[in-house]
Amino acid sequence: MKYQQTEIKKGIKLHTIDTDKFKTNLNAILITTKLNRQNVTKNAVLSAILRRGSKQMPSQEEISKQMEEMYGASFDCGIDKTGDNQVLKFYLETINDNFLPQQGEEMLKTSLEKLLEIVLDPYIENESFKLEYVEQEKNNIKQRIEGKIDNKARYSLDRCIEEMYPNEPFGLYKFGYIEDLEKIDAKNLYTYYKELIQTCKIDIFVSGILKENIKQVVEENENIKKLQERNPNYIIPTQKNKKFPEKENIITEKMEVTQGKLIIGLDVLIDNEELKYDTLIYNSILGGSANSKMFQNVREKAHLAYVANSNYLRHKDNIFINCGIEIGNYEKALELIKQQIEDMKKGEFTRKRP
Repeated sequence: MKYQQTEIKKGIKLHTIDTDKFKTNLNAILITTKLNRQNVTKNAVLSAILRRGSKQMPSQEEISKQMEEMYGASFDCGIDKTGDNQVLKFYLETINDNFLPQQGEEMLKTSLEKLLEIVLDPYIENESFKLEYVEQEKNNIKQRIEGKIDNKARYSLDRCIEEMYPNEPFGLYKFGYIEDLEKIDAKNLYTYYKELIQTCKIDIFVSGILKENIKQVVEENENIKKLQERNPNYIIPTQKNKKFPEKENIITEKMEVTQGKLIIGLDVLIDNEELKYDTLIYNSILGGSANSKMFQNVREKAHLAYVANSNYLRHKDNIFINCGIEIGNYEKALELIKQQIEDMKKGEFTRKRP
């Protein structure tokens, strides 16, 4: 496997991963921008709007037809929160050129160009997005926001993040807020898109069995040529001025459920990049594997949780402990979890495999 990174323009990078382990090629475009309250909801709607159609494929039906003609290629998109940034993600996977029934077809080039078209040349009517599309996607986002409480595990984690970072971008919900949806219309969303696409960080990923002309395909793409160089408008993670609470904050929400969710958020102080690797090992021992202290002691031995694990978010340098418990076992489970953390502080864990 060979990885190579190339700067196409300032703020726009091409990442190629040349590998023969797969019979398909995966293309991806990631648009990264600062996470803030003014734009978090716009970005959620925008990611959904861009999948609805492009200039040459003005509807989802046309996109689906194009994917079928490309030997059943698959296209998808989404939005995520990475540290204090919001990332719009677009993917297109196709069969590799070497396995096509007719030699000479350039499916890799075609798929990359189609993905660039969807992201950079959207379907426009009268200098705005199509009104019907915008209203439909606003309604879809509204339903998603209203329904976030239905997934109790995800909801409890989101609530923990909101309480830990009430005045920081990371505390925002990645799909935005219902009250902000009312301010979005087809015209101002398109205006925002034009500003975003000329200022955001853009990363283009191409993986699979690659040809030498991938860089040339991207550089010569007409939609790429329209983009200006930029100082990317995104936040680089840093430990500077990171504030830690002086005491623990306990938040309780009561619902009519039989099983409860216990989430514990831990901020991690990392003053050099190498400590991130130490933290990965720490998390693995604490709750990141089936051999972890959380899984073995809280779940298997004490039977105080049916789920017991932890995850390390390196972009924000925090660890979230996640437990699914019987509500009546809350105090016992919390005490035992704190004991695992104290044992880690004391170095009470095996240092090598037996």
